[in-house]
Amino acid sequence: MAVVTQYVVVRNGEEKMTFTSKAEADAHDKMLDMVDELLPLLERSEAVNDEQKLEDLAFFLAREREQVLIALGAKKPAKKKAPKPAAKVEPEAEKADATAEAASDAA
Repeated sequence: MAVVTQYVVVRNGEEKMTFTSKAEADAHDKMLDMVDELLPLLERSEAVNDEQKLEDLAFFLAREREQVLIALGAKKPAKKKAPKPAAKVEPEAEKADATAEAASDAA
């Protein structure tokens, strides 16, 4: 018999999701907190009248929070790392490798 640890996100007495890692459960809980804060803001806009669409939009914005922060100028975009150039083998090292191989072949 296996023992499995599960982390359950509960909101208002209702189980929302189950995770196998605490970090994933915490991240989902944090996202739900953001949705709770975004909904009243979006409702004030009156741009969307459908409650389901409001909730979907709030979830989208919460999931894409990094991009929202960048769009609002609150965060700078991550710099793309340049690929590392391939390591160059110096001629002396190549000669030493060839000598070592020749010696092992002769033995």
